[in-house]
Amino acid sequence: MFCRKFVAATAVGGIKMTQDWFEEADAGMVVCDEKGIILSMNERAAKIFRQNGGRNLVGKSMMGCHPADAQKKIAELLESKKPHAYTVEVQGVKWLLYQSPWFEKRRFRGYIEFILPLPAQMAQLPEIRWVE
Repeated sequence: MFCRKFVAATAVGGIKMTQDWFEEADAGMVVCDEKGIILSMNERAAKIFRQNGGRNLVGKSMMGCHPADAQKKIAELLESKKPHAYTVEVQGVKWLLYQSPWFEKRRFRGYIEFILPLPAQMAQLPEIRWVE
């Protein structure tokens, strides 16, 4: 899994950071490889996607749980290796989705998707779709 490779690093004051930050983050995070295969998701993302299978999505293609227009965009992103952001409203809650390419030793390895509920004052912004 993506974060299982994370090496603990000593920070200021001798505090060590482990992969627990990934699991316990309030933002949903999904990691895919350069082919769009889901490598990992944290607890929040598993809850967000529980109706689609939650952690059972790990090891499967992102294409299988997206409509045709989104599949096209995913293919474009995997080719371009550029970040992408959009908002969506689900059951009255507005979410920001930010998809960031990740690299290892300068080699493109895939994307990390951050899924953040927008605070009420920001949720008043109009919906943004497929903006780079």
